Order: sequence, then C-alpha cells, then structure tokens
Amino acid sequence: MSVNLMRVVLYVNLGLKLFLSDDASAIVSASELKKTAGAGSIDNQSSLSFSMPVPNLSPEEERRFFKGRALFRDTWTEAPSSTHSRDGLGPTFNARSCESCHIRDGRGKPPGSAKDPLVSLLFRLSVPGEDRHGAPVPVPVYGGQLQPYGISNVPGEGSVEITYTEIKGHYKDGGTWSLRKPNYLIVPALGPMHQLVMISPRVAPQMPGLGLLERIPDKVLYDMSDPDDLDGDGISGKVNLVYDATLKKKVPGRFGWKANQPSLRQQTAGAFLGDIGITSEIFGDNNCPEGQKLCQNSVNGGSPELLPAILDHVVFYSQTLAVPQARNTETRMFKDGFKSFTEIGCGSCHKHQLKTSKSPGPDSLINQSIHPFTDLLLHDMGEGLADHRPDFLASGREWRTPPLWGLGLIPVVNNHKYLLHDGRARTIEEAVLWHAGEAEKSRVKFTELDKQKRDQLLYFLESL
Repeated sequence: MSVNLMRVVLYVNLGLKLFLSDDASAIVSASELKKTAGAGSIDNQSSLSFSMPVPNLSPEEERRFFKGRALFRDTWTEAPSSTHSRDGLGPTFNARSCESCHIRDGRGKPPGSAKDPLVSLLFRLSVPGEDRHGAPVPVPVYGGQLQPYGISNVPGEGSVEITYTEIKGHYKDGGTWSLRKPNYLIVPALGPMHQLVMISPRVAPQMPGLGLLERIPDKVLYDMSDPDDLDGDGISGKVNLVYDATLKKKVPGRFGWKANQPSLRQQTAGAFLGDIGITSEIFGDNNCPEGQKLCQNSVNGGSPELLPAILDHVVFYSQTLAVPQARNTETRMFKDGFKSFTEIGCGSCHKHQLKTSKSPGPDSLINQSIHPFTDLLLHDMGEGLADHRPDFLASGREWRTPPLWGLGLIPVVNNHKYLLHDGRARTIEEAVLWHAGEAEKSRVKFTELDKQKRDQLLYFLESL
C-alpha cells in the first residue's frame, strides 16, 4: 500500500479525530494542535493576544517581561535630553519606538495612501557584491536601509512612492481572483541613488513565539534542509548561514524575512540601530554613511546609546511572548481544511510539528512540541515575489518560510489582513495565490480545488 493511500485509510478509519501530517509517521491530535506552542500557548483572542507572556513564568521572570514590555513601548528622544537612558534617536531613523512598527506586537502594513508615513514598512538597500562577512554591501551615501526621517537639522534620506497593478485570474471551477503587484519608486533626498541599487521592502512581522523558534536546534534545521533536492520532491529548502557579530563566525540564520539574523539578541540590536538609530554593544556605529556630513556631526546619546540591561530586557520580552492557541480545531471544517493543506503539499515547507531544545530558560520554552507551520528555511518563491536582492546565502528569489501560528488573529490585533513580506496580499487567499517557485505545484493544486475545499483550507488557516 502506498504512503498516500495509507494516509487516506488512516484518516477515514480515525473518523477525523486525528490529523495527518506531511510526514506519515507523525500524527497529531486535535487537542495537541490546539496547543499551538505547547506550554507556551495561551487562550486569548483579544486585541492583546500577541502581547501576553508565556504561562508559568517565575515572579522574577514576570518582572523582566513587563520591564521589557515597557521598554519595547518607550519612545526614544533626541540627545541630549533629561531621559539619558532613552536618548540618542537617529540621526536618521524609521520609527521612534519598537511599538511603532510592531503595534501590539503584531504585523505591520504598507501605507494606505501616499499621505501615510512609512513606519512599519521599511526598505533594505544594497549594491551588487558582499562584504567580508558575506552580508549585502550598503549603498553609497544611503547605507543599508532607507531612513525617511531625521532629527533636528539632519534630513531624512528620502521617501518611496508605491503604486499597484492588478493581476486577475480564475480557478478551475470558474471562480475569479485578483492580486495586486506593488511598484516602488524611491525618491532620494540626498542626491542621486546608485544606479545598481537593489531594494527589498519588508513589513514588520508579528512577534509571538520567537523564543520557541530560537530554541529549535540547528541540527533540526539541517535535517529538514535539502538544498539540492536530493529526494526529487521539488522542495529544496536550505539553511542561511549568516554572520553572528557576538560569536564572530557564521551560524544558521532563523529570523528576518530572509533568515538573515542568527538570534533574537542580534535581531533586536539590529532593529534598534536600523530602525531607531540606537547603537548597542553589538552594533556600535551610527547609521551615518560617508557623504552624510550633518548626520556624522550630530550629537549622540552615548557610546553605546542602548544600555546592555535595556537590550537584555527587550530580548527577554521578545523571547517570552506567548502564542494564542488555535481555534475551531474540533470542527469538521477545520479538519477537512487541514487535510487539504496537507494533500496539496503546503506542509512540505510549513512544517506543523517541531520540538524545542532542553537548554536553560523559562519552563514554557523548554522541550516543547510546537506547531508553528514553518521550517525556518529558505525557499525559492518564484519571480513574482522576488526582490532580486541577495542576503548572505539567500538569493533574490528566496524567502524564509514564515510561521503561520496566530495568522487568523492579525485582523483582531492590527485591524488589517495584509500578508507576505511587503504586505501586498490583502487576504490569506491572495497570499496563497502569490506562491510560486518551489510552491508552484501547491498553488496550482489550490486553484484546482472546488470552492468548498478552498473555503475549508482557508478556514483552517484562519483558525491558527
């Protein structure tokens, strides 16, 4: 009996009480899948469902969590100021606080109109080549990230005009769909932009479960990877090897849209520098590229501007944000949707079952069976989603598989449904339809489902 037929027989015989994964040896029950993050899950469907601590923190850990939350939400000011530990904004920047981009610890979105500010959508910049660590090469004068705003007497670097082109299509059963393709035009403020500039738009991702994903062992990532597609299934996920500024060596990346950050500590320090203009013990130099004299001559908030204790608190906060549990898991529609999700191959990249390590830390993060629906690997997503900007080993067509837990609560937390790396998808359905490259076969199979099965699959995803 074939593996696929065995799955069907099991599925029928178990009366939909158990779910089948993409791995025939791994079967997960409804109650298990409901606890999306194991002991790190919470039952909360409110607008604050992304902002709660994992259960069972000690009193000291709770104190660190809420201290980190306050610092995450604090607004940074220009130096010098009376709040010495919170000054040093800029000189150029994208936002004044972490909360500005990750509202209620949720997902950012593109501007709704030309008049809306660029806050939770940023633009990475580089020119062809790589630096001595293998990272992208910053653009002369403008650096590695476009920063639209500046402190007093320091100009911002420019703005971006965004327009959209509609792309229409239809399902096999005659139903129709429409996608919007974004077009970006950088309007530089400090002179001409380099002719070979490569840009990559990135919306701020949601934050729950990051500490659990950090605890997936490197070995597991390598075991899931198949960069040369040796098994011939058309899926060739690979590990991104990135530079760890603390360890002074390359290690597997797992955070960021291209898995270009190795740890939450470096990811956090990088965001403080790139987005707010705050230096740290990890990244000690201000964002003042050669040619920005006013930026280079401005007053800073100390060296470094981010006290190590503040960085520690914000990192701990990011590590201990709980994941809302899945909903509707006992319904027939959820179960049928998960079955279709598996059958059309979505689980090949969106792995539903992983396990965290036993390394020291809060109990709710240790040795947990979790269901994040990601493999944290890079995959070729096709030309339609390509940014044509390499990042370490990630090509211009490759993106890290984003986790799907909490997907259906984004509208509750952030009052929008925009998805994908640049927020182009207005719904989960559109996000699925943008899949190509390694996911092309799954996308085609999705378009061949009848409306009932498509609705079931989308219902399943909205319940995560």
